[in-house]
Amino acid sequence: MTGLPTGTVVLRPRPQVSFLLHRRAAVVAGVLLLVLLVVMAVAVCAGQTVVTPGEVWRTVRSGSGQYDLVVNELRLPRVVLGALVGGVLGVAGALIQTVTRNPLASPDVIGVGHGAAAATVLTLTAGVASSAGALPFVSVAGGLAAATIVYLLAWRRGMHANRFVLIGVGIGVALSAVVQLYLADSQLEAAEQLKLWLTGSLNGRGWAQAVPLAVVLVLCLPGLVWAGRAVRPLGLDDDTAAGLGVRVQRNRLALTVLGVVLAATATGAAGPIGFIALTAPQLARRITRTPQLPLLGSALTGAVVLVAADLAARTVLPPVEIPVGALTALVGAPYLLWLLGRANERH
Repeated sequence: MTGLPTGTVVLRPRPQVSFLLHRRAAVVAGVLLLVLLVVMAVAVCAGQTVVTPGEVWRTVRSGSGQYDLVVNELRLPRVVLGALVGGVLGVAGALIQTVTRNPLASPDVIGVGHGAAAATVLTLTAGVASSAGALPFVSVAGGLAAATIVYLLAWRRGMHANRFVLIGVGIGVALSAVVQLYLADSQLEAAEQLKLWLTGSLNGRGWAQAVPLAVVLVLCLPGLVWAGRAVRPLGLDDDTAAGLGVRVQRNRLALTVLGVVLAATATGAAGPIGFIALTAPQLARRITRTPQLPLLGSALTGAVVLVAADLAARTVLPPVEIPVGALTALVGAPYLLWLLGRANERH
């Protein structure tokens, strides 16, 4: 069919319903899904106590047995949570980078993660909400508040990407100072717990954090289906997109809110795990070679990266367990420097 982007086909499940499918992106998504399942299986099997895949399957099916504690109580919930957090952060990063048209923008860079962290830390310190199920909602409120402040300060007859990123970085630094101030006044034991949460870790987390995150993800699915179509015209300049009938500023605002809600909820579940939202969309785009950042590819890439990073964090230096947020930051920092170098080469 003429007029279609290269490498795409039109699917019509119903006469009134049609959508574009990028062939390479679909193949890559299938491969990434298989890789994710393999990595998750290895993560459940590997550790100080090695469990064979057969024993894992029998333990999961029966819900009891010799390895019930290791598989069903410790590893499986942690691995599922890691996949959910990585996938949600990947999608959130793709949405924010699409809105700002900046590969350096992500929820943790523009202050959203800091806002979620500040709200969660202040809530834990004040003792207002101590249950694990309430923390994602507190993080969403903090992330939305930070994003609202950044958006309002960046608005000048439209939202400009560079101003948005710079103001977000500034707000993030200010919120980090607030968190550090409360940590300095906290009791030693409480401060140590908060520091571990602020580093970003899946240790000791499981179904109590995974279920609320999964609920939010399901509730956001209609918005993500719409976002898959809305991101295409936003890759054009504003005048061209507006000429096609796209409400550019309204779509940007809606995509930003969706990305902030997802990123903040993931932060509440596992703490502020850095660089997943930054790197996953760019890696997915390079693999799929799509004109826009692929949402599904970004989600699967983020899930694979985080599950693999958590596996390495708990097995590379046994019995010491490295917080996964520290490991992703260690790997992501050089990638950020590389992106900065490429951005400078273009100017």
